[in-house]
Amino acid sequence: MTNFRNLSQPTGRTIHIHEQSYLFFGGTAYLGLLDNKDYIELFKEGIDRYGLNNGTSRTNNVQLGIYAEAESFMASRFGFQDAVLLSSGYLAAQVSVKALVENRRVYYAPGAHPSLWIAEGPKVDLPFSAWKTRVIDEINNSSETNFAIISNAIDNLTPELFDFSDFQYLAEDKNVLFILDDSHGIGVLNKNALSTDLTALESAKNIELVVLASLAKGLGTDAGAVFGNAATLDKIRKHPIYMGASPSSPAALFALVHGNRIYEAAFDKLHQNIDIAKSLFSSLDGYHNIANFPVFTSHDPNLYRYLVQHQVLISSFPYPLPTSPLLNRIVVSALHEESDISQLAEILMSQHRLKL
Repeated sequence: MTNFRNLSQPTGRTIHIHEQSYLFFGGTAYLGLLDNKDYIELFKEGIDRYGLNNGTSRTNNVQLGIYAEAESFMASRFGFQDAVLLSSGYLAAQVSVKALVENRRVYYAPGAHPSLWIAEGPKVDLPFSAWKTRVIDEINNSSETNFAIISNAIDNLTPELFDFSDFQYLAEDKNVLFILDDSHGIGVLNKNALSTDLTALESAKNIELVVLASLAKGLGTDAGAVFGNAATLDKIRKHPIYMGASPSSPAALFALVHGNRIYEAAFDKLHQNIDIAKSLFSSLDGYHNIANFPVFTSHDPNLYRYLVQHQVLISSFPYPLPTSPLLNRIVVSALHEESDISQLAEILMSQHRLKL
């Protein structure tokens, strides 16, 4: 079978290899900005203004103004008092947990991304709903006062959107910091917004909310963001990870700040494609999807090979362990045309008929 591990092209709508063309329904570039010509031109304009990169720390006495401008823009865009930008989502996660959880008892949710780990991986085997009930009970009955809850906002693999509203029932004498990773949901499920409704957390006086995200997924930017209140993010700005790391490309942040019109058009196209896919896939068994998210998953061990034979490439890997069954991830993006999705649906239907 063809090996797709050494490509020299964008992983956009199609992949060309060995004189063959494959429709690509995989990856995490949900809004297709990595291969959007208008967005690429905006990035090039940023290069013309700022150069290729800026290899100095954010505490250097000589600074480019685009960094503070982008942080202010992102805070306003997603409804937070302040935002901090780093060169990757991994750094955004690491600086958040290392700067903020000291002197707090930490609870990790199931499936928390490795970038959120303070040390070794937490072992949490419960489903999210059962874990949530247990944690609320333990905190409310604890003699301790200060806690941190660390979780993904969305599980992009299963997929599942996590509901945090029950945490409003935490006892008022418990101070709880939430650090939530919305890398796969920010700006994707909801336009210019987070993936999940956090109103219940925001309204609780004893709860503080910090949200972080890799912007390299839907938002097409090699950077990581941390959102929260100004006092908390000041702690992050004083942490050695933030102070010592080179920042993201200024050209990338220029495109992020000035590309909202392009983003919104891509968002609208993506959600049109999601609706088309849901309609066409509705008669198929064994595919799981959640509202407003462009991922359809299947555990069919033969699906990947069948689709490759029909010139379609998807993401396929064991999950959640290396010994687990294959999890197949069909990803619809803003780059796809209706004919692409119809072609995929016909292939899936033909496989479905073969099984009957």
